Amino acid sequence: MNIEHKYGTTIFRSATDYQPPRTWRAWLIGRPLATADAPHQTIGKIIGLAVFASDALSSTAYATQEILVILALAGTMAFGYAFPISIAIVALLAIVTLSYEQTIHAYPGGGGAYIVSRDNLGELPAQAAGAALLTDYVLTVAVSISSGVAQVVSAFPELFPYRVYLAVALVLFIMVVNLRGVKESGAIFALPTYFFVAMMLLTVGVGLVRYLTGTLGMVVDPPPLEIVAVQIVTPFLLLHAFSSGTAALTGVEAISNGIPAFKEPRSHNAGITLIWMSAILGTLFLVITFLANRIGAMPSETETVISQLARTVYNSRDWLYLLTIGATTVILIMAANTSFADFPRLSALLAIDGFLPRQFTYRGSRLVFSRGIMALALLASILIIAFSASVTALIPLYAIGVFLSFTLSQGGMAHRWWKIGRLAPGQEKQERGSTLRYEAGWQVKIVINGFGAVCTAIVMFVFAVTKFRDGAWLVLVLMPLLVAGFSLIHRHYRNLARQLSLDDYGAASHIIRHRVILCVSGVHQGSLIALRYARNLSDDVTAVHVSMDPLEAEKVRQKWEMWGDGVRLVILESPYRLFVEPLLQYIEEIASQRQPNEIITVVVPQFVPRRWWHNLLHTQTAMLLRLVLLFKPGVVVTDVAYQVE
Repeated sequence: MNIEHKYGTTIFRSATDYQPPRTWRAWLIGRPLATADAPHQTIGKIIGLAVFASDALSSTAYATQEILVILALAGTMAFGYAFPISIAIVALLAIVTLSYEQTIHAYPGGGGAYIVSRDNLGELPAQAAGAALLTDYVLTVAVSISSGVAQVVSAFPELFPYRVYLAVALVLFIMVVNLRGVKESGAIFALPTYFFVAMMLLTVGVGLVRYLTGTLGMVVDPPPLEIVAVQIVTPFLLLHAFSSGTAALTGVEAISNGIPAFKEPRSHNAGITLIWMSAILGTLFLVITFLANRIGAMPSETETVISQLARTVYNSRDWLYLLTIGATTVILIMAANTSFADFPRLSALLAIDGFLPRQFTYRGSRLVFSRGIMALALLASILIIAFSASVTALIPLYAIGVFLSFTLSQGGMAHRWWKIGRLAPGQEKQERGSTLRYEAGWQVKIVINGFGAVCTAIVMFVFAVTKFRDGAWLVLVLMPLLVAGFSLIHRHYRNLARQLSLDDYGAASHIIRHRVILCVSGVHQGSLIALRYARNLSDDVTAVHVSMDPLEAEKVRQKWEMWGDGVRLVILESPYRLFVEPLLQYIEEIASQRQPNEIITVVVPQFVPRRWWHNLLHTQTAMLLRLVLLFKPGVVVTDVAYQVE
């Protein structure tokens, strides 16, 4: 035991030998971890790619299909525009990757767009970035899980009516795995992620070889085109298809948000992981789009483009086809893991700054932000049910948030380089999330980030316009509401801090009078224990009994004269057989006469039965009074427990 003496106060520090017991929760999510274990829960680049890149990599499974869905409005002849559109998207991916690589090194503490916006653009843009990212993470889970289920349904059409149940079950499975901790969930998901990369590289590799040798045929019995051609190819249609394909970029920001999860040197490991991810993503996306166009793949809810590509490349539905579909399904499910890694961390940052409830800052038994994980699972499940696990229905809601965060992040980084350019060589300036130091070549970096901000802002605008009728309006309404909610929560915490502050508090006022009201429903051992407690609090004790039956009230009076130890008893007549209301009226009358430094304590005897369900057999008077009197100044409600067998 350590003893400290400071300002005349003795403070004892004592270690505890308490070990959490083994329960069903320990079996489900693992044994509790001590706080000292936190440094050992970090991950390296290999596991980091599986944890934070699965979202981005998984988008290759549906981004091409979403481009074709829009181009189908102009007929199958318009499918030839898919590959040029994919080239433009990969160029945008390179710009965003370069920008976020700079962000990773500038903000090694993580936080991504939210921290960058907070430190460089102000509180309101930071809240907008937070709202955009939280919305995107929820949609990522809903879209990726729904897309994974779509792959299963492509291989086993008889499961189509059960797709919503399958999707919700998978969300709950990912939630449980993530509750076990970042390191353990990463180890579990690493093998499926690399299995997907290997199978997709094999599939597109075989497809390219067959195309170059002239042996790659067309899709056999492709699904019917479900969209009727209603227009010609226009710039608006191409922009619409481009905006749908930019779903491939979602998840690029995930690594910058999760830097603290990496081993030291964190920024170095996170930056390399980001480059790996972007290279794999860009390569697969381009080749899949190219081959899909060459084999005549059709966008369909009943069979995905990946399924059509795999069975055409392998010329059958044999084990290679099934392995490809299986790997794609698994990576789409694993994509949700990226959101489960980042949503709780971002929620915790927002909660630390007072924009979300403080509960989101608490780590669970496995050193993860458990409340954030469970909140994400709940919100994603609601979306899946509401949209019947349809990827095409969810996609229009998807990318506005992430491109808003891209724009704010890169705009914030451009402003940061401008501030660095104002510093003298060797000069430093400490900001909340990073340290500014003069860097040579800041002019090039500000151009990179500024150009990236302009590009992503244009894409966001295009996406909002082209997808507005398809459902993007919902996100455009939701994000301002979230920002308004953040502001209300922040105002509450700010006002609370001001009222609780000890600045200029002075000496504490003394209680000059303590009045006790003892609630008595009957005279028995429990009420007498409460009476002894009340008399220890004050000599001014009044027992109160609410009379709904005159005969019962008379019995209480007689017993109280014998056992009440001289304490006065007030019997409140209740002709309408109400219990709480007459008692509250009496307390209100007493409280209205309360002096400035007087405290009124309402003491309620409470039975504590041995079995929890026995509580259903008793009136929870103390709980009711606590709820009603909670906002009454100067009134304290306390229950005196009486354990019964």
